[in-house]
Amino acid sequence: MIYIVNKSNKPDYNISLEEYCFKNLTKYEKIFILWINEPSIIVGKNQNTQAEINEKYVQENGIHVVRRISGGGAVYHDLNNLNYTIISNENNGSRTFDFKAFSEPVIKTLEELGVKAEFSGRNDITIDGKKISGNAQAYIEGRVMHHGCILFDVDLSVLQKALETSTEVVEAKGVKSVRSRVDNILPNLPEKITVTEFADKILEQMKKKYPEMTEYEFSEDELQAIEKTRKEKFGNWNWNYGSNPVAEIVRNRRYPAGKTQVFINTKKGVIEEITFFGTFFGVISDLTEVQNHLKGVKYDQSEISKALTTIDISPYFAGFSVEELTDAIVG
Repeated sequence: MIYIVNKSNKPDYNISLEEYCFKNLTKYEKIFILWINEPSIIVGKNQNTQAEINEKYVQENGIHVVRRISGGGAVYHDLNNLNYTIISNENNGSRTFDFKAFSEPVIKTLEELGVKAEFSGRNDITIDGKKISGNAQAYIEGRVMHHGCILFDVDLSVLQKALETSTEVVEAKGVKSVRSRVDNILPNLPEKITVTEFADKILEQMKKKYPEMTEYEFSEDELQAIEKTRKEKFGNWNWNYGSNPVAEIVRNRRYPAGKTQVFINTKKGVIEEITFFGTFFGVISDLTEVQNHLKGVKYDQSEISKALTTIDISPYFAGFSVEELTDAIVG
């Protein structure tokens, strides 16, 4: 097992570095990364970016916006937010979303610092019922990447404003994510430490669990590859924002497994184009196959349900039933 302490604070570079490790350092069974971003909003792979952020506030305050490759909702980072990544091979070929197991190092570290934290809901860590960390996962070619953002001493007023979409944007682009009650770790610590000291504590916890873990250093070629992806993908407007589809029907729904936003165009009562956004997770993040499968299907509840039963939707919409996905599309 290897670990990487990433000193960069640039969010597009850090997301690129994370993806590079995920896709290229495959000879290592486990990889652990710690990183801190300057003020930024990191949106989920399938989210409609403009429906999740206060775009005017974000631009006025120089807050970066970067799309990650995992599902879930938008999160705010600043220099007092700690991010961690654990990359590993799938366990016995299982593709279940085991967020709780991957959150153990954080919970254990807080316990040693005198704070009781618990895993809660779908993918959160809480202290006294308030969220201090959200987690997301991505899968590719037998590998799972789990990452979490930990609110250590984040400016919560900025977080709220940056993720506060105006009424006009919500009406035009869809219902934004429901914001959980959140809290910082620092006020809960009996003895105050800095975010970098907290990062050291988590790294110590990982070294206890994996004593064979060694630090990894990138070669110049690897650093150039990371920078190339940053420039062409994660630093690119088309990836981070893209353009919203023009649609005659826009449906917003919320289910236990996540929020959905569906853009639909029909012609003579038949689906001509359909695009999914949302905070849901899936082991396959590219939704093209599902979207293509629904083209040509009559825009009718029974016909859409029938079409969805002929494919396995679970790799794309984890935790969704056919009935729920049908409801998301036509209701």
